[in-house]
Amino acid sequence: MAAPSTTAPAPPGRRRSVTGTRRSVAVLFLLPALVLLGALVVYPIGYSLIRSFYNANGDGFAGFDNYKAIFTDDGIRTALKNNVIWVVFAPTVSTALGLIFAVLTERVRWGTAFKLVVFMPMAISMLAAGIIFRLVYDQDPNKGVANAVWVGIHDTFAQSSAFPNAHPGRESPLKADQGGFITAATVHTGQTVALPLVGVAPDQMPGGAKKAVAAKADPGKITGTTWQDFTRGKGVGTLGAPDPSELGYDGMRIEAVKNGKVVASTKAAADGTFTLPAAADGAQLRLPASNFKQPYNGVDWLGPSLVTPAIIGSYVWMWAGFAMVLIAAGLAGLPRELLEAARVDGATEWQVFRKVTIPLLAPVLAVVTVTLMINVLKVFDLVYIIAPGSSQDDANVLALELYRKGFSEGQPGIASAIAVFLLLLVIPVMWFNVRRLRREERR
Repeated sequence: MAAPSTTAPAPPGRRRSVTGTRRSVAVLFLLPALVLLGALVVYPIGYSLIRSFYNANGDGFAGFDNYKAIFTDDGIRTALKNNVIWVVFAPTVSTALGLIFAVLTERVRWGTAFKLVVFMPMAISMLAAGIIFRLVYDQDPNKGVANAVWVGIHDTFAQSSAFPNAHPGRESPLKADQGGFITAATVHTGQTVALPLVGVAPDQMPGGAKKAVAAKADPGKITGTTWQDFTRGKGVGTLGAPDPSELGYDGMRIEAVKNGKVVASTKAAADGTFTLPAAADGAQLRLPASNFKQPYNGVDWLGPSLVTPAIIGSYVWMWAGFAMVLIAAGLAGLPRELLEAARVDGATEWQVFRKVTIPLLAPVLAVVTVTLMINVLKVFDLVYIIAPGSSQDDANVLALELYRKGFSEGQPGIASAIAVFLLLLVIPVMWFNVRRLRREERR
């Protein structure tokens, strides 16, 4: 039988940790980290909490007035509403897209390359992404990619007019009528009608336009010419008659109107000439408003109504790759025998995805969603850069309002109250995440 140990227990003041290191030594090594933690985290939080109870100058106790402003100030209320929209939609859409990308690329050979491309925006800073999407959402279709695509699709099905700025010149037989123009007098068969207009730059005339010619009379019909009558004065052309240097309005629509009803219509040829049947006898000729509507200029992505969804779209572009990578890692760890067993039992791929894959991925999906929720509560860069000054109030979020109150409007008390409020919003989400991680560790 072994002799009992004679080693005396360590005195209370010289206790060692589980690893055998004295606690005093462990504390000494942790001291630099604790100092940094206190200086960079604890002190700012404490100071913000105290400052939130003082007025703008910091020399008077304001009580809960700064916190009341969070729910009464119009700008902060708009920011709070937008933050709710961000928290609901941005993490949900990013996670859903990440899940779709991860599942669809799991079995294809080029899946790794696709994932690399989708994840690549994560390497771009928020500042750079904001500048990129400020250009993407530019109203001018010649600059903004979004409107260039949108206008292209629109013009495929509803082509814009080639004569948006055309209008009658001096001594014109036309007068304004419901956005278009109509002749003051009626016309009759055998008559030739001149419908001159001005206002279209030569380089904006239709590509198929040809030199305008005077129409020839037809006894049983009404003929005429509509053209760009831009020449003026002696020696430079004849007013009210086609000249060799003038172009016809190719495709201009002409309607014959009697008693407010259209009885005949036609389109001008490339040289501007047109012919109407005998049914147009005694009618007025009208150039309808459809000839002069302004070109479609796309969607005002950064206007008051769409600026928040547009910025959320840029956020999803950046963070869908993050969600995809985490979900793909979770997919790689799924027990394949369960998926194959479901397929053997006759389940379709959609049923396998909905009733097997999604439940098994629930912990990963929760991590991704909660992480993105914490992230969007602090979003600032994208909103500040993408939203123009005219709609920044409509796109406002709490982090941006904190900056504006603290640095632009000189109200650090309210800014501190917003900071504390944001902290209170983040804490429950973080607590849920930590609790879930501990529960997973116990399993």
